[in-house]
Amino acid sequence: MSDTKAVEELSAAEAESELARLADLLSRADAAYHTRDAPIMSDAAYDALKARNAEIEARFPELKRADSPSDRVGAAPSETFAKVRHAVRMMSLGNAFDADDVRDFDARVRSYLGLGADAPLTYTAEPKIDGLSLSLRYEGGRLVQAATRGDGEEGENVTANARTIDEIPRNLGDTAPAILEVRGEVYMDHADFAALNERQAEAGDKTFANPRNAAAGSLRQLDAEITRARPLKFLAYGWGALSEALADTQMGALARLGRLGFVTNPLTVRCDGVPEMLDHYARIEQQRAELGYDIDGVVYKVDDLDLQQRLGFRSTTPRWAIAHKFPAETAWTRLEAIDIQVGRTGALSPVARLAPVTVGGVVVSNATLHNEDYIAGRDASGSPIREGRDIREGDWVQVYRAGDVIPKINDVDLSRRPADATPYDFPDTCPECGSAAIREAGDAVRRCTGGLICPAQAVERLRHFVSRGAFDIEGLGEKQVAQFYRLGWLREPADIFTLKARDEAGDKAVVPAAERIARVEADDRPEARLRLAEAAGLDAWDRDAVKARLEDLGATPLAQVKGWGARSAENLFAAIEARRTIPFDRLLFALGIRHVGEVASRTIARFHGTWADFTAAMDAAADQQGPEWERLTGIDGVGGTMARALVTAFAQPEERAGIDRLLAQLKVEPVEAPAGADDSPIAGRTIVFTGTLERMTRAEAKARAEAMGAKVSGSVSGNTDMVVAGPGAGSKANKARELGVAILDEDGWLDLVGQS
Repeated sequence: MSDTKAVEELSAAEAESELARLADLLSRADAAYHTRDAPIMSDAAYDALKARNAEIEARFPELKRADSPSDRVGAAPSETFAKVRHAVRMMSLGNAFDADDVRDFDARVRSYLGLGADAPLTYTAEPKIDGLSLSLRYEGGRLVQAATRGDGEEGENVTANARTIDEIPRNLGDTAPAILEVRGEVYMDHADFAALNERQAEAGDKTFANPRNAAAGSLRQLDAEITRARPLKFLAYGWGALSEALADTQMGALARLGRLGFVTNPLTVRCDGVPEMLDHYARIEQQRAELGYDIDGVVYKVDDLDLQQRLGFRSTTPRWAIAHKFPAETAWTRLEAIDIQVGRTGALSPVARLAPVTVGGVVVSNATLHNEDYIAGRDASGSPIREGRDIREGDWVQVYRAGDVIPKINDVDLSRRPADATPYDFPDTCPECGSAAIREAGDAVRRCTGGLICPAQAVERLRHFVSRGAFDIEGLGEKQVAQFYRLGWLREPADIFTLKARDEAGDKAVVPAAERIARVEADDRPEARLRLAEAAGLDAWDRDAVKARLEDLGATPLAQVKGWGARSAENLFAAIEARRTIPFDRLLFALGIRHVGEVASRTIARFHGTWADFTAAMDAAADQQGPEWERLTGIDGVGGTMARALVTAFAQPEERAGIDRLLAQLKVEPVEAPAGADDSPIAGRTIVFTGTLERMTRAEAKARAEAMGAKVSGSVSGNTDMVVAGPGAGSKANKARELGVAILDEDGWLDLVGQS
């Protein structure tokens, strides 16, 4: 990543552009890896990209996107299998890419626990196998359920298939806990993979690209006998729900799993501190080629399970574990063209179209080019990057996949530049709608000014609305959204929920054909007209023919439209109907309000309780002052930037009207309270922490409060229920006294939450 600008050097505008790029790339990777079992990058490349995204968000928290990859785990489970809701969420892991990252991880753990740099702290270190995560549930010692990770909350029921794997015990005997969820990895070793592909080729069947794909495809067979014939292995590394603790330490728990009949990795060791962790990493890296199975790094975990419990989890990753990944690769290829894509917020993002090249075992044909400065060989301040070498169509370029799904251009070989290559002229008009594309002072990104008239922005907003973390409407994906928009059937989210009624009435068009045609003719670009003609099923532009075709399609039942049928249309309408009831947090995230991601949506939903209370609060805070504004900005994790984005969205008449039209079609449910919150003495209460806590860190106290259903605020107001004040508490404690808010010291707090 030598030519990627360091996060600490990014301006706010550059950071915003980079976050947009990363969100798009990671979303594509999630779907390819988890849903289609066809990854478009290595795990190391994916995780490095996700790490860069998290680093930028940490430096610019106000820029965190609504579709932030930091808030996602895996991808939605396939509809092929029945869904299983995990009793304990299956998390992903944070990542480290060098020794400094590992040291930072250790420092974060110590800071959270309040441990000094010299205090003893033991970790485990184990190879990270590249396979498919699986959770096995045992009740009374018997295997009753096996589920894939899915999106972390819901996975696929593959119990019948899991029973065919020899290394998965069916019965654990009387010594097992009454309830035990064992988690591990299904994988295939190199020798078995080669033999399987040889058999597949001899039979004329599909061969697999790599062992991970083979393992995932084998486990997810509809016919369990096919799975039985595949040489799958299972290695246990953790657990979910438990009726009793397995041991006091991670190593002890793994030993207990081994005694129960599970295979665990014999290369797992206990390490006293970072130097020993790094030494073991180096040993594993040297043995990597001789292991006989694929690994992509080493996982470090805090060994003491009580400390793991205290450390807890972030939104998608545990605080007590991290994956130290191996390096990625580079390759050279020709840049054939530079295309411009327009995102949901109007950002113009350049993409390199490459002659296909294999990088780290994956065929790559696209690469990000960030922005116009990056193409020109300079950063936002005008300083040279790549020693000032610009990027041109026809260049021979080096592609680097350490952190990108669509990789980046690492360098340019000027000695192989074509004689007729010319500097790239970045467009100053939107390629989608022809509106001016403006680059404001201090902004690294050029943005389309077309707003709602820009089809690219409108389509991307609709795509976000139906995305996995939002409404997740099966059968209404990117392709269908674009098709329905261009045909005039969808203009805004509310139109999705009236589509069936309009289809039955014989008039699906929200925007009449004449208006669609007038828009593209006013655009005065042949490609705009051609896209509308293609959406209508015609090969070329003919005004009268397109108009007639659009009118015909609007009146034709969806079941009779080319590419659809009675079953697919019925399934789509059923999927839409199933989403008329939606949790508060998913609806808020679906609106695509800038800076409001999945985690923030959940936090805001839990804080306000109901949609009606939330919208009333937005109206009361519209002038960005007064008690409601202070209450909004005081929510832990919601700062001024996010709060302004929220109240602005609800204050704009056109946007608010669109939200109201959508709400008329929906039933909005409160977000689920954390498990156990019903019995919590602080559930629903607003708490402020101030001063220095001595028996736990403030971060730990906040996490504990939220896990028990409380609302954590950063400021004291008349809505505050209690203030927990440690030594050094100042203005917040004083304000609490003025308002008559209850003040607890740390001992009182621990007594209240049952941790004294």
